[in-house]
Amino acid sequence: MSSVDTFGSKGNLEVGENSYEIFRLSAVEGTERLPYSLKVLAENLLRTEDGANITADHVRAIAAWDPDAQPDTEIQFTPARVIMQDFTGVPCVVDLATMREAVADLGGDPERINPLAPAEMVIDHSVQIDVAGRADAFERNVEIEYQRNHERYQFLRWGQTAFDDFKVVPPGTGIVHQVNIEYLARTVMTREVDGVLRAYPDTCVGTDSHTTMVNGLGVLGWGVGGIEAEAAMLGQPVSMLIPRVVGFKLTGEIPAGVTATDVVLTITEMLRQHGVVGKFVEFYGDGVASVPLANRATIGNMSPEFGSTAAIFPIDDVTLEYLRLTGRSEDQVALVEAYSKEQGLWLDPSAESYVQPKFSEYIELDLGSVVPSIAGPKRPQDRIQLSHAKSAFARDLPNYASDVIDSVDQAELESFPASDSPSTHAQARREVAVTDSNGKEFNLFHGAVAIASITSCTNTSNPSVMMAAALVAKKAVEKGLTAKPWVKTSMAPGSQVVTNYYEKAGMWPYLEKLGFHLVGYGCATCIGNSGPLDEKVSEAVQENDLAVVSVLSGNRNFEGRINPDVKMNYLASPPLVIAYALAGTMEFDFDHDPLGRDENGEPIFLKDIWPTAEEVEQTIAGSIDRAMFESDYADVFTGDERWRSLETPEGSTFEWDSESTYVRKPPYFEGMGTTPEPVSDISGARVLAKLGDSVTTDHISPAGAIKTDSPAGVYLAENGIARKDFNSYGSRRGNHEVMIRGTFANIRLRNQLLDDVEGGYTFNFVKGEQDTIYDAAQDYAAQGTPLVVLGGKEYGSGSSRDWAAKGTALLGVKAVITESFERIHRSNLIGMGVLPLQFPAGESVESLGLDGTETFDIAGVTALNEGRTPSTLAVTATKESGETVTFDAVVRIDTPGEADYYRNGGILQYVLRSLVNA
Repeated sequence: MSSVDTFGSKGNLEVGENSYEIFRLSAVEGTERLPYSLKVLAENLLRTEDGANITADHVRAIAAWDPDAQPDTEIQFTPARVIMQDFTGVPCVVDLATMREAVADLGGDPERINPLAPAEMVIDHSVQIDVAGRADAFERNVEIEYQRNHERYQFLRWGQTAFDDFKVVPPGTGIVHQVNIEYLARTVMTREVDGVLRAYPDTCVGTDSHTTMVNGLGVLGWGVGGIEAEAAMLGQPVSMLIPRVVGFKLTGEIPAGVTATDVVLTITEMLRQHGVVGKFVEFYGDGVASVPLANRATIGNMSPEFGSTAAIFPIDDVTLEYLRLTGRSEDQVALVEAYSKEQGLWLDPSAESYVQPKFSEYIELDLGSVVPSIAGPKRPQDRIQLSHAKSAFARDLPNYASDVIDSVDQAELESFPASDSPSTHAQARREVAVTDSNGKEFNLFHGAVAIASITSCTNTSNPSVMMAAALVAKKAVEKGLTAKPWVKTSMAPGSQVVTNYYEKAGMWPYLEKLGFHLVGYGCATCIGNSGPLDEKVSEAVQENDLAVVSVLSGNRNFEGRINPDVKMNYLASPPLVIAYALAGTMEFDFDHDPLGRDENGEPIFLKDIWPTAEEVEQTIAGSIDRAMFESDYADVFTGDERWRSLETPEGSTFEWDSESTYVRKPPYFEGMGTTPEPVSDISGARVLAKLGDSVTTDHISPAGAIKTDSPAGVYLAENGIARKDFNSYGSRRGNHEVMIRGTFANIRLRNQLLDDVEGGYTFNFVKGEQDTIYDAAQDYAAQGTPLVVLGGKEYGSGSSRDWAAKGTALLGVKAVITESFERIHRSNLIGMGVLPLQFPAGESVESLGLDGTETFDIAGVTALNEGRTPSTLAVTATKESGETVTFDAVVRIDTPGEADYYRNGGILQYVLRSLVNA
């Protein structure tokens, strides 16, 4: 609550018959020229000014923002609300429940641990595609989901009743980011403060990196780790530096045959190349008005893929149209328009009063230049023109198939010929005969499309690409085309609205004819919940080491993420997912290779079944209306009979079940006092893992299926859990014992302490032999040996996975030394008391001659006890020969707030002590 108003900004805004208290930006000189996103931050500071943590100087600093300067001013951002999904949300609620007990142990009131900002969770990450390609797929998958997750769902039901201002959207409703833009987002928030109704910009942080999807609605928000989200729920502001803002000018219009997915893959490639990590991206220009809201959301969604903190569109008439369509009240729409115009947040470049904001950097895209594209085989920024896809596959296949002789002329591949590209790789294509579990006979081969899935928040929220996919299916069925029998096909819409407009448009029969039955409402394939391949297909792939592929309409295609049997993963628009299911192979040139032949023997090409933009728009116009959204979201928190019939524990503190393998009390607060112990230097540390470039949080954090012979599998078996009930790591995130055993256990992780070994293994210097990372860490812990991790560039890129940091800390890692970090993971490491360090500029593990067999001493850490953060720390690496390598590592504790967290051993400990000592 603001107790200071230095600038006299507080006033009233009359909208119709309603009056709202607001804090006017016009009271602060200089704010009119700020980018939209910084105006939102300026209002946030103005409204929360308290003279202590948030001061008038903070407001003046943002008003005087220099677009050309490097960020060096820390501010405290107080999000209006917190949004969570269940994988990251469950450990949040576990931690809050544990904090309640810890407060009581320290003599405080457990009821003080309660969300102070609205917190909403959407259960969307738990459904797996166990059943696909049949009419009962949805019902069976939901049934299995409830069986697997009974304990977790009971726990979340308890949280919904035990904590104030915490709501849960039950399973089977939709994907968190689509539910956010269609229902939860307010664009302008209202809240009663001291008996007065206050209006202010809707802002949020979320426990999923794709929280940025809501940027398309003019809502400033981004993904944070679960630990940061918990702090925000408890009223702690997010410490951040005032960022650089990249102005992205859009001109022109999307050409025929090009989709919003193609646009976003192009933007992703452009911004990755430009470099936007840690920056805001803001879209401006006359072309913005022609970008539909769904396309804006698709672009905002991919912000983590190009590395920016946010990628936002200001509020305009398109925003209001979407709010009306999705069932927001007329009072709310009127408030959004009046408030944004009053505060200079309205975008209308033609208005006389419009002030063109200044940006730090500029980039421009003519939408008319975009061409159909896919991205892969392992990173979302690796865009490939669709016309080059066959040749690009030929280029990349030898990296995934050891038996393929790479004798294709490289110059020929780099020219990406449109036809006659090498498809045999200088040898006859090896094919393996398979009879699947349903008795179907076919041959499998390198490049066979094993999974074709319409999935993920990125595209399922966008009616233009979803309807285009349905029309491709319709035209394909009418021409007699079928999906190839080895393709596992699935449709996981982002909300029930998609199902309804498909039904109204009569599209489901055509999709189902091609095997794209409804499998569930959730992230599904995009987060690795693709479910198993057919047993016989899986056997053939593994026994013959086949490099089969997945094609999905998602946002992530990192190695090992989608399915353990699938080595190569390609992102594509929903209509192209359908097309690849028909083709059945990546060795396909859609311009020249026919998908089949009609009854007269004439070839059928993709262009023959591709709908026009007019067809798509006409079909959408006749099948989507406001009533559809009002109906689907009328009872969104109530859930189905399965959810309502769950037995719900009661009480303000949770009764932990000592036998549970899903929800266990974590050890973060054991033995914690009201004041922190001094931090110390690090001596005699061993290297747990030596890793290369682009190690993602998918490589670090436990994800996907739990293997029987893994430490987590052994733990579950020892606790009486049958293999069929192991479930996924994501579903067991509330159990630290499982998660610590799965940290750094990704099947594609390459620890350079070992030669040619993939998976969660390391060299155990205690035993002098190869060992699992978990077991080695336990041996080091028994000896009191601290641990470090060495990495390369872009360490920790990808999703905002709190367990990538929690697991690292619980394994005993005290410092991570890399060439560079991605934003969220760096801050999460600090939030768990792990020190993030960077090699000196231009230096690396290789240039310093480090091989990971050294012991590490890190001196100068104790300076933090004196209230100052050193810019560098002296690191000495001692080799087995006694030779030493010394260097000054850059300390990546970037703000005073982060220093406080580190001194307290983590952000949760800091918050807990703050509450108890207040």
